[in-house]
Amino acid sequence: MDELIPQVEDWLNRLYIAADGAGLRVEDRRKAIEVAAILGEIGRAAGKVSRRSTLVLVDAAAGKSYVGLLAAKLIFEPMQRRAQVVTIELDPRRVDLGSQAAELLETRIPVECRVGSVTDPGVWPRSPGIVAALHACGPAADAIIDNAIRCEARTLLLVPCCTSRAVSAVDRAMKEAERLGFPTQAPVRRRFIQSWVDAERTLRLEAAGYETEVVELVAATVTPHNLLWRSRRVCEPVRMAAALRVFRVFRGS
Repeated sequence: MDELIPQVEDWLNRLYIAADGAGLRVEDRRKAIEVAAILGEIGRAAGKVSRRSTLVLVDAAAGKSYVGLLAAKLIFEPMQRRAQVVTIELDPRRVDLGSQAAELLETRIPVECRVGSVTDPGVWPRSPGIVAALHACGPAADAIIDNAIRCEARTLLLVPCCTSRAVSAVDRAMKEAERLGFPTQAPVRRRFIQSWVDAERTLRLEAAGYETEVVELVAATVTPHNLLWRSRRVCEPVRMAAALRVFRVFRGS
């Protein structure tokens, strides 16, 4: 991962920052560390996918498409991998910036920047090899999980961001906190609720057949939202059944 950081910084500067007459800021360098880390994950996942077909990478809740574009240039091109990148972003302005950056990148890997919500099944390609989402905010993380499962994506690499009341599992977590008499001090209760949301997402993936690891993508000093869900579709029946039983408890069903 470390060897990718200077390359990511260089391309972020060339594609997005220098065009505005500015240079890399501290937050840009932190972003480069995160992008380099998830690119390393994409590279490892791509190495496990057969070369007989085109590998489709979905960069979901893509923002300006940093991850998808740099995966094309810094991962798939050096691997001489036959691949396609699809980015999904709701904000048309950011999609335009991503499309402009794709032209400057001059990669041989096809890149399509789509305007749409990750909640809309119609905007997703069929059977992607890898779905990546860096800092999917609030309910977007859950929509990405649900659509990755629906599309039968081979691998999901998900880094959620902030958790709000818009996340469906939060209401259930708050009810459980009340039922258990959990302390009302905000930092304590907030950690309980976040742990509940994290557990629900993990169980949902495992119940759908995804072998899932939750690891730190980068150090917490880079970003507090640093957990990566590394999920691979294996559909092992015993593990799925066990996860489904616990998942139903979490959902109150």
